[in-house]
This record gives sequence, structure tokens and C-alpha cells, in this order.
Amino acid sequence: MSTPFLPTIVKMTPEEHAAEIATYKPLADAVRRLSLASLRTQVNEAEIAAVTEQIDALSDRLEAQQIEGAFGVNVTAGGAVRGYGNAVVGMRNPIAVPLTIVQDRDGKRADAQFHLGPLYEGPPNCVHGGVVALMLDQISGEAAAAGGVPGMTGTLTVRYEKPTPLGDCSASAWVDSVEGVKTVVKGEFRAADGSVTATCQGLFIIPRWVREMIAEGAATAPSRFE
Repeated sequence: MSTPFLPTIVKMTPEEHAAEIATYKPLADAVRRLSLASLRTQVNEAEIAAVTEQIDALSDRLEAQQIEGAFGVNVTAGGAVRGYGNAVVGMRNPIAVPLTIVQDRDGKRADAQFHLGPLYEGPPNCVHGGVVALMLDQISGEAAAAGGVPGMTGTLTVRYEKPTPLGDCSASAWVDSVEGVKTVVKGEFRAADGSVTATCQGLFIIPRWVREMIAEGAATAPSRFE
């Protein structure tokens, strides 16, 4: 049986996990700031050349010791998910938008607020439609998990109501229905003024290999997918 996701349990205390976040989150924040500065800079060519050389030297230092391939997802013994490479919520991924997703298990929903600046531009001064879909996919998956039936995206249909201006944004999603291993989730994307700029409907499915793990009583069967 081919399993694209097998959670690995890592031996890490809550204190060690907190120390890891304290170490690597500032690095991702700094690189994210650098990306924005690179996009906006108007310094002269000589300064750009000098900075480029310095950045290459810093990259050499970080590449001196690194993992092979993708980061993947693993879980601490205490249940903390270390999906640091996730494009939306990956703590060590500079591409990821800084945000906190709040799951409401009673309401079977998830909500998040975040800021989408110039790095996420599509049409002039507006958020790229693909980024809107990316955020809705993540928040919808979080809502499915909050509803108790986490799964992987089977389908996601996004309807764009109007352009989303760059700036503060929010997204919400909620479980519409559950049928066996399938969860239907609906969601909304909002601009800073609260207006809905996009809506979505997604189907999230627990994969067969996970169902087999659960049936076998596997303690490592994942409770969410990223």
C-alpha cells in the first residue's frame, strides 16, 4: 500500500518545541521581510550587487547543514503538528502568510485573519486569485478537521465575486454536511471592509489508507492533513 503521508512521531518535549519555534520563526520572518524589500527596493545597481553577494553568502551558511527534499509533516509526542513546509501555515516557510487559524469544534468551523501585501499581488493592487483559492483551501481543510472528519481536498470550487484589494483580509469556513468519509465545506473570503470577495465549496475525503490505519487501531493515524 502506497501512503503519501505517514506521520512520524518525534521525541520532543513542549519546551524543546517552543525553543524550536523561537529559533526558526524569526528567520522566516526576516526572509519574508527581505522578499518584500527585494520587490520594492530602488537602491542603485552597485548596492543591489553588493546585497546579492551577501545574500548568497548567507545562503551558503544555511546550506552547510540541511535536510534532503521537503520538510514533510511530523508530530511531537505531545501532539503538536510540525508541518513547517506548508505553503500557508508552515512556520519555517517564508512564503507562508503569518496568520492564526481558530478552530471552533462546537460550531464545526474555522476562521482566520491575515495581511496580504504586495508579494501576493495579481491584478494591480489586488490579491492574486490563486492566493485566494490557496487560503480558502487551507481554511476549509481546517474546518473539516474541526468538524471531526479531517481529510484531503477532493474538489474545491471557488467563485470570485469581485477583486480583493491588497491589505487585511479574513477567511471563514464551516462544515455543511458529512456523509461517511466525505465532508462538504463552504467558505468565504473577505476584504478589509468585510465585504465577501470570494466563496467556495470543497469536498474533503479521508483517504483509504488512513481509513485502514484507523480500522487497524493505529495510534499514528493523522487527525489533520496539511
